[in-house]
Amino acid sequence: MLQERARIIRTVRSFFDQRNYLELDTPLLSPDLIPESCLEVFETNRLSPTGIQQKGAARPYWLIPSPEIWMKKIIAQHRTNVYQICKCFRNGESSGFLHSPEFTMLEYYTMNADYMDSLALTEELVAFLDSGPAFRPPFDRITVAEAFARYAGFDLFEAAKKSGAMEAEARRLGLNPPPGLDIPGLYDLIFIHAVEPHLNREKPLALLDYPAFVPCLAKQCGNTMERWELYFRGIELANCFTEESDPETVRRFFESESAAKEQSALVRHTVDHDFWKIFLPKKTAGGEQSFPRCSGVALGLDRLIMTLCRRSTIDSVLPFSAEMYA
Repeated sequence: MLQERARIIRTVRSFFDQRNYLELDTPLLSPDLIPESCLEVFETNRLSPTGIQQKGAARPYWLIPSPEIWMKKIIAQHRTNVYQICKCFRNGESSGFLHSPEFTMLEYYTMNADYMDSLALTEELVAFLDSGPAFRPPFDRITVAEAFARYAGFDLFEAAKKSGAMEAEARRLGLNPPPGLDIPGLYDLIFIHAVEPHLNREKPLALLDYPAFVPCLAKQCGNTMERWELYFRGIELANCFTEESDPETVRRFFESESAAKEQSALVRHTVDHDFWKIFLPKKTAGGEQSFPRCSGVALGLDRLIMTLCRRSTIDSVLPFSAEMYA
């Protein structure tokens, strides 16, 4: 298993190297993070050289849940296709089946591309990995709205517009939403229990065009976001955006998610409130230069290896058991 894991990782590197993507190696410890109210992080402290003797001389840092914050800074400076294979960390999750608090992420960004270009690239990657007939592209494709209509039996966007309609649909489906749950919360409840279990398990499936009321840093197009997630055998493998590059939109996202994080997070972290400034046009010798149009994919490499090796748990493809975190 260790040999096969190493072979797959080498093959992934070969795929991106052959296409002239720059491999990055960014920090795992960060003084600030992108605020994401849906996940928890790990905090640690750096002692100053005299910190052991001086009480309170420690500076907090956080283990990254994704290298996105660093990779986008490099994209803003160098405007080039990039990829990275690195360890990421998410707190408060189960261990062994599909999760590990420490896991391996493959993240890649393509310039002058949108989410559909990234979907085609991901199909090429899977084909390059010689993944066998079951996992072979092309992937099936369905929009979130189509999935809700097919499996939950209602029009997602119409229900989201009418007061009480989403809650009524949840109750019709036999779910029992807690009082006061907002539209994104009701969406998650219905999706997890009434939609996700019915997604095609026989072939890889790209779930497209997420509703705009679910906040993320994807480009908005009408009432949807240019975003997809890749599923196979009921397992979420990857998440992709056409990256939002409007500085004001990024700034507002940071503000709203920071506020949500302050209210709900068990582990609070510092936020880089100047991050949005990397998207401002920069003056160069050739004139002004904006943050490039690009699309990024975050792919759980342990889950991909598990799928390629036809294993049923993430624990079975890790060098050391995730149960060590139990």
